Amino acid sequence: MRNILIIDDDPAVTSVLKRGLSYEGFSTHSAATGPDGLTLAREFPPDLVILDLMLPGLDGFEVLRRLRAADALLPVVLLSAKDMPTDQVRGLDLGADDYVIKPFTFEILVARVHALLRRQQAEHPPLLRYADLTLDTGSHIVRRGARVVPLTALEFRVLHEFLLHPQQVLAKEQLLERVWGYDFGGNGNVVETYVKQLRQKLEVGNEQRLLYTVRNVGYVLREE
Repeated sequence: MRNILIIDDDPAVTSVLKRGLSYEGFSTHSAATGPDGLTLAREFPPDLVILDLMLPGLDGFEVLRRLRAADALLPVVLLSAKDMPTDQVRGLDLGADDYVIKPFTFEILVARVHALLRRQQAEHPPLLRYADLTLDTGSHIVRRGARVVPLTALEFRVLHEFLLHPQQVLAKEQLLERVWGYDFGGNGNVVETYVKQLRQKLEVGNEQRLLYTVRNVGYVLREE
């Protein structure tokens, strides 16, 4: 079931969206402020975000910027009463995939949601591979050859970032931003901890190492 995150401070709009999207077969989470929306995006990674612009805490433009910094592929639909062309251009320039003006017709909005999800699946196949490692974003199953590798949700997200950027060195700061969120206030050593855990689960017996440390830079997924 695809998960959609709704970030809107109008309870009437949120109610209509949650009810209509559930009828369409989606699961939903909702938040009424920008910071709460970013927290939900980290805790329950969505397949698509419907985002209002006029929000308390952080406005929709800033929320969009932080969502984009954390996940360049996440589909985001801006849903706003701001109908000026300058607002639409700014939102699209910041990385929104679509801009729907309130008041809106739910049938048109959900058609755009389906279209974005279809396009994402076509452009970004759900199965990622490197060497004998595979990660299925649909089933959340990771395999090393024929062996299934059991991962926690956060371990899965860290590995997913490496598989999106094989043979590219990723700095700790990049991983913190993309996995834990732009405004993560925790200890940077959490990245080192999760890379260590991934190595332990990916390297069983004589399996070749795939995650390497690049001293004073970061980590990279590669074959020696």
